Amino acid sequence: MSDTDSGDGTEIEEISGPDVEAIEFYGGRWMSVVPIGVFILWAIVQSGLFGIGDTTGLVAGMLVALIVGMFFAKGDWKNYANTIFDGMTKRVAATAVVAWLWAGMFSNTLQAGGFVGGLVWAANAADVGGALFPAATFILAALFTTGIGTGYGAAVAFSALFFPAGILLGANPVLLFGAILSGAVFGDNLAPVSDTTIVSAVTQDADIGGVVASRFKYAVIAAVLALVAYVFAGNAMAGLDISQQAQDLFVQNSEPAGLLHLVSMLVVIVTAVMGRHIVEAISWGLIVAVVFNVVFDLAPLSDVLLFKVPETSAAASWAGSLPIAEVVAAENAGVTGSIYNGAAGFFPLIVLVLLIVAGSEIMIRGGGFEAIQEWLLENVATGVRKAETTMVVGTALVNSMITINTAAEIAIAPYIARIGQRYNINSYRRANILDANTSALGYIFPWGGGVLIGFATLQGLPGQYEWFTSAMVVNPVQVWPYVFHGWFLFGVFLLSALTGFGLEYTTDRKSKDVTRL
Repeated sequence: MSDTDSGDGTEIEEISGPDVEAIEFYGGRWMSVVPIGVFILWAIVQSGLFGIGDTTGLVAGMLVALIVGMFFAKGDWKNYANTIFDGMTKRVAATAVVAWLWAGMFSNTLQAGGFVGGLVWAANAADVGGALFPAATFILAALFTTGIGTGYGAAVAFSALFFPAGILLGANPVLLFGAILSGAVFGDNLAPVSDTTIVSAVTQDADIGGVVASRFKYAVIAAVLALVAYVFAGNAMAGLDISQQAQDLFVQNSEPAGLLHLVSMLVVIVTAVMGRHIVEAISWGLIVAVVFNVVFDLAPLSDVLLFKVPETSAAASWAGSLPIAEVVAAENAGVTGSIYNGAAGFFPLIVLVLLIVAGSEIMIRGGGFEAIQEWLLENVATGVRKAETTMVVGTALVNSMITINTAAEIAIAPYIARIGQRYNINSYRRANILDANTSALGYIFPWGGGVLIGFATLQGLPGQYEWFTSAMVVNPVQVWPYVFHGWFLFGVFLLSALTGFGLEYTTDRKSKDVTRL
């Protein structure tokens, strides 16, 4: 395993390196696909056939898949088992986990401060009904993600804040969830500070400034088509039949004060744009949100962090306010509040993603990825157009098996570089194909990390609002057709590969033509 410096202080971790020990499988390299293949089949049956949206169930499926794969491995299985540990400790997975935890704490604190009520108030005042709300959400989510550079963080925040607001206003839940994921795709693909942007540039030996400038036209074409689609679909797809009494009560109690947290979100965006680490950016936004909640009486400190101590313990005498939390004596001891709940809601998903990355590492060390890439390179990529089409299809195939888009990008990047260099395809073009597909498809497949993190956030909403029921939670298998920007972005690059639109060779662009960041 080795790390590559991206040039801006970000280290890009390789999925595997030349010093790792390979795994041999009965039946050859293709059998290394078994763990990921069994998991995908499990996910399709559980979510698609049975309609069970349970992240812990998917964890069980991945555990079973890893055990099944072990029986196909040659030897004493020690290397196979060690590979599971190695995969679960990859930095690329930890990066996603950290983003989820911080974004969860931040969005839950904004929830406690009435930000959702502020959104409902603003939408009513601006006469933005349920039909247009998905389109508006797509635009705002795209801008937010482009600013902070993490689609996962945006998916958490918008699923927690904009989703319940849109449901109350009459938006279709499946379409609204798709709009949130589409906004995350846009920002993940275009933001200069996005992990996918950095990885795509570094692995293809291109500068970030040139990559972003060259991909702008593709992103805008897809975004315009997606926006039109959300406007039309929003008018055609009806929302849920929510109790009018509950809806009226919430709307009547919605106040503009919650919109103060627009400042909290702005702090995150500005700090991230200034080049600060996303953990620091969200931390500053969280601090501002907590201060606003207390100073402007948006939420008591107990809604942020509350320690419930046993009534019979000595700590019961500490009951009262602390500088950063509150303590109360209670029959059932525990910790609660937006900071605790915001992080705890993602624990099953964190375990799932670590296990999936472990399964991907098994496939890489077993030669499965290499076998796929070699077959495509030797049998399909026989010309420039076919080569680019193969690059698009190849990235799609890898993303169907690795749920973390950055991890999928790193796994397929050497193949993209190899085939591109064979046909003298410009590094910007290669980086754009690599990034667009990993950004898009990571939020489309029902078992993708972007979809699952949004789904995990939606699952926590019934506990946040009395009117929100579990029936309003969108199953991941329902949303994939409605991630319009993801599909259009994939389609734009597929058509570009087939027609040669935007194709550039190495000699077509000089480094002096762009400003290096």
